[in-house]
Amino acid sequence: MYRNTYVSIKPEILTNNIKEIKKHYPNYQYYIGVVKGNAYGHGDYIVNDLIKGGVNYLAVSSLEEALSIRKWNETIPILCLEVIPISYLEECIRQHITITVESFSYYQELKREKLSKKLKVHIKLDTGMNRLGFKEKEEFETVFYGLQQEKNIEVEGIYTHFATQGVHDIYWDRQYQKFQFLLKDIDLTSVKIIHMGRSLTLVNHDKPDFVNGIRLGIIMYGFNQSISFGRGIKRKLRLIKRNCYLKKTQISKTHLENHLALQTAFSLYTEVMSIKQVKRGEVIGYRASYQAKDDMTIAILPIGYADGMSLDFKEVIIHGKKYPIIGEICMDMTIIQIDDSVSLHDKVEIFGDTISVKEAALKKKSNAYQLLLSITNRVPRIYDEKEIKY
Repeated sequence: MYRNTYVSIKPEILTNNIKEIKKHYPNYQYYIGVVKGNAYGHGDYIVNDLIKGGVNYLAVSSLEEALSIRKWNETIPILCLEVIPISYLEECIRQHITITVESFSYYQELKREKLSKKLKVHIKLDTGMNRLGFKEKEEFETVFYGLQQEKNIEVEGIYTHFATQGVHDIYWDRQYQKFQFLLKDIDLTSVKIIHMGRSLTLVNHDKPDFVNGIRLGIIMYGFNQSISFGRGIKRKLRLIKRNCYLKKTQISKTHLENHLALQTAFSLYTEVMSIKQVKRGEVIGYRASYQAKDDMTIAILPIGYADGMSLDFKEVIIHGKKYPIIGEICMDMTIIQIDDSVSLHDKVEIFGDTISVKEAALKKKSNAYQLLLSITNRVPRIYDEKEIKY
């Protein structure tokens, strides 16, 4: 690490999060940890900590991500959620990577391949998101039974991905009904894994009897997705309003509150790189966008928007105290106003212990997914004070 700007990751927190999730939701057989996007910005290094907590399958977006995971674990099953070109299937076999089959044209290509060994596949169904997957029952059944007849193909799983969380909308129920319809004539005992849910599905909906897998995404990283009704009379009134809404719309039973005790493991830090005095009337930063109203002391931090700093961030934390960002955030540097208690090389928190990830995301007019993934790979990840070279 050649500049003191870094992400601090506490892997033990992630392990404990998985244990907490499994303690409250113990009825799944497969806990599929979604580690796409460099494990939501945490880095692939943490996959073994997720496994230690109880994750027994991983899911990624692309073959590149799957191969990156293999550097840290050679045996955990990995499902690629996107389409892998047919020309790379032998690599999938060598690396024990499960592929997604989501269209009839891809199925036809796959059938023509002379595979050297058995390849595991999950069939994706489109229940209403209109992204990937089979929409028509007859076509899906043709593919399902056709793949089952192939000597070197194992139909290990069937899954879908819902467009909504089904808390304030009827569309989730329609998607669930579509999933049931598509599966109703399939012998599901011949399929090892049926998964339709993600973090929100886990906490908001009861587990269907025929589903034995759950995809864990943002919830693993410390976000329990609980929606509070508050306390006292406000809680009672909100629950009455909620029950009336459910009755009126005929939405299936959902759970908005949960008692998961999860923590975030991701914090972003930098340091005071330089301190200087500015006279009243002098300007600071690009476009002379800030003019000092009085004599002031400023500090320059070695972090900018090339690292993922948002232009919407307004303050940082030093020694537990908030200091305002002034002027425009630059590509590589940020300027803050300080007082005499701040010294050169002091540690600066962008978010973490004092400003939570959730609070920082709100300041960015974003969400936790986008915030964590916005911290670029030029910012080193430090795991329990140990830097891992990728």
